Amino acid sequence: MDVDTDWEWDETLFSGTATYYRRGRLPYAPGLTDVVAEVLDLNGRGRLIDVGCGPGTLALSFQDLFSEIVGLDPDPVMIAVAAREAAERGGADKVRWVQARAEDLPAGLGTFTVATIGQSFHWMDRGLVAASIRDMLQPGGALVHISDLKTERRTVDDPAYPAVPHVAIEELVRNYLGPVRRAGQGVLQQGTAGGEAAVLAQAGFTGPERRVVPGGQLLERTVDEVVAGVFSMSFSAPHLFGQRRDEFEADLRRRLRGASRSGRFSERQPSTEVFVWRNCPAELPC
Repeated sequence: MDVDTDWEWDETLFSGTATYYRRGRLPYAPGLTDVVAEVLDLNGRGRLIDVGCGPGTLALSFQDLFSEIVGLDPDPVMIAVAAREAAERGGADKVRWVQARAEDLPAGLGTFTVATIGQSFHWMDRGLVAASIRDMLQPGGALVHISDLKTERRTVDDPAYPAVPHVAIEELVRNYLGPVRRAGQGVLQQGTAGGEAAVLAQAGFTGPERRVVPGGQLLERTVDEVVAGVFSMSFSAPHLFGQRRDEFEADLRRRLRGASRSGRFSERQPSTEVFVWRNCPAELPC
């Protein structure tokens, strides 16, 4: 495990967060599906596995690009929320939801054309998972690593409403949970690991091909949406506050109302960064 040598994964990592994702998390940039379809020349056939699928955000956005999709996540509530969302969208017959850790792969799931990981690779035993995924991909298949672009400017010029007070929110979380970032039953003294490129190259993938799907759209956020966003995060998951959960939420709402009389905030849609890694045996040009 290479997240933090003093931290071990446990099943409470995202406990209680699933129901907050849809309302609280910012969406991936518009056009993500089109970019992935273009880069991989997708035609509605093939199999996709979305590893660490959460409530199905990526898996369901790609459902028209594959004949079969598997979403895998260790959290049972994430799987339940994903299945409910699939039923609402009319795609339940195409998607299979599997409750398991990425470290359990291949888990008898067969081979796939494409694997996706969206902002969850850092929670995994990355070397083990990367090797397992490569073995599960068909020759010439692709692993697509997707995340918000972290390096762009996110401030809003001439906003209609005040900006979301992220610094104040982070300070409030620390006041309740302590100065070191929480993660499940443990803490991350040194944060999550980076260096995904080296891990994937060592596992035998070639690439990557990088694309940026532009964001920048001005989003309007309500107090309820900002609160949901806070409770959707591993480091401020509802269970971490214990008996002080309601107290924390009341305090958070007071601070948000103090930051915006209208109860609305302006926030910039992040761009989405896409890295495509290929499973290319020596005898197969990619």
